[in-house]
Amino acid sequence: MALEQNERPGQPIAKFESMLKTDDVYFFDAEDFQDIIHHYLNNGKIALAKKAIKIGLQQHPGSIELKLLSIEVLVFENNLELAEKMLDELQVIDSNNEEIYIQRANIYSKKDNHEAAVSLLNHALNLTDDSFDIHSLLGMEYLFMDNFEDAKQNFMMCVSFDEEDYSSLYNVIYCFEFLEDYDGAIVYLNDYLERNPYSEVAWHQLGKMYFTKKMHKEALTAFDFAIISDDTFIGAYFEKGKVLEKMGRYNEAIENYETTITIEDPTSHAYLRIGRCHEKLNNDELAKSYYYRTVHEDPLLDKGWLSITDYYIRQENYEKALYYINKAINIDGENTKYWKKCAKIHAALKNNDEAYYAYQQAVDLGNYEFDTWFHWADVAVQNLDVHAAIEILLQGHEFYPQRCEMQYKMAGFYLLISDFPRAQYRLLNALKIDIDQLHLFEDEFPQFFNTEWAQNLIEDAKNASR
Repeated sequence: MALEQNERPGQPIAKFESMLKTDDVYFFDAEDFQDIIHHYLNNGKIALAKKAIKIGLQQHPGSIELKLLSIEVLVFENNLELAEKMLDELQVIDSNNEEIYIQRANIYSKKDNHEAAVSLLNHALNLTDDSFDIHSLLGMEYLFMDNFEDAKQNFMMCVSFDEEDYSSLYNVIYCFEFLEDYDGAIVYLNDYLERNPYSEVAWHQLGKMYFTKKMHKEALTAFDFAIISDDTFIGAYFEKGKVLEKMGRYNEAIENYETTITIEDPTSHAYLRIGRCHEKLNNDELAKSYYYRTVHEDPLLDKGWLSITDYYIRQENYEKALYYINKAINIDGENTKYWKKCAKIHAALKNNDEAYYAYQQAVDLGNYEFDTWFHWADVAVQNLDVHAAIEILLQGHEFYPQRCEMQYKMAGFYLLISDFPRAQYRLLNALKIDIDQLHLFEDEFPQFFNTEWAQNLIEDAKNASR
């Protein structure tokens, strides 16, 4: 029987679970079964939902709503062929049931046919006045299609139906961000706050938008209002700390980060931020202690290991820096930042073979930054392998054909092996790209710069550029 108005909402669920523990069979009306099934689906208890559907259809074999819930589970479990067959049967019985089109849309979405899903959802919209869920689904389909403008409009509809639907509100702001329409987001959030002045979520999002636009005073005000609305809102304290940090108000930033730790369990990100603030305040020992707390709290946070490594590099304690970067590499051996940092440390320690290997690993893993090629070549020369250095720069040149630094360095390397034609070609290229950077060649290769051969080339290049 259906619940009376004064009965507890959980009573059918308790009764159903009691029935499962005995051999008794209790009768429920179809609406009770729907409530029971929704409860289990919302809590991720699929097996219990399927049991409730099976018993429900035994007691109410003609219930379209229960059949649709059965289809919903089939779609969730990717049993799409059977789901479509059941939908075909239901559509003959009730062709104007919007839920049939919603489930068909879900099937198309599962098949990555998002255009068809959108078409079906729009048809479902025409069949019902209760369009909240459909707009939410449409928003997600448009996100899958990278159509952020239409996604935004549908999530806005959801918020207009329920202004406490923070999931949709977050999605609206996500769309504004992706469209880089920060001004539009600010206008939208301010309008929302006119109606909901104590919404800590909206104030928090507004503060983030102001921060993105480097409107730091406005961001601080927004985060303060978020905290006034909810003085346990960790995100607001953390973001306020970031703004204060950016403004150079490091002690105030530390206070806000520390507040997040007092409200909830400490996080590695808070420790890391506090450490960086202490570093800016030249509190080196405090900075170091917070960096250690960072990696203790989350050993997989790469920024924590890099901060400790960088700390010891600044102290010129390269042996300790090497120890910590190696710990990081042992955790994530495919992180190019780790390998590049490792290479620089080995180079400072004159461990040229190890430095060469580390740069090679960084490149093999996809790090093609200019200074990676540049310094890797220098390490090769330190290993007395000029030919390898030239090959490295030739690879780097493919990524940076207009960087004169590579050309000047290659010219010098070719001169080291007495390959004058190629040296001439590279030196002339460098001079054409940027003759004002000629000092790079003079500083690194003074023994060649002052030769008659080089001076004649330089003079000819200067005359040609006049």
